[in-house]
Amino acid sequence: MPVRLKKLIGTVIIIALVVLYALVATTVATYRLAESAWYVHLLYFLFTGVLWVVPAMFVIRWMEGPRKDKQS
Repeated sequence: MPVRLKKLIGTVIIIALVVLYALVATTVATYRLAESAWYVHLLYFLFTGVLWVVPAMFVIRWMEGPRKDKQS
């Protein structure tokens, strides 16, 4: 697969991931944390704000392709 096509597909996947993840995280917070204290909201959004990086990391790694070792 050409590198440019891989990067295009990966970019679309990451954008879709972020949008879907934000909608799900906000919906869960709205229905489950409505009456919670401010620090529970803070911890939840800190945790969910960092958690989306894990699947994005795998997509970015796929976009890069296999690493080629340079041998002298």
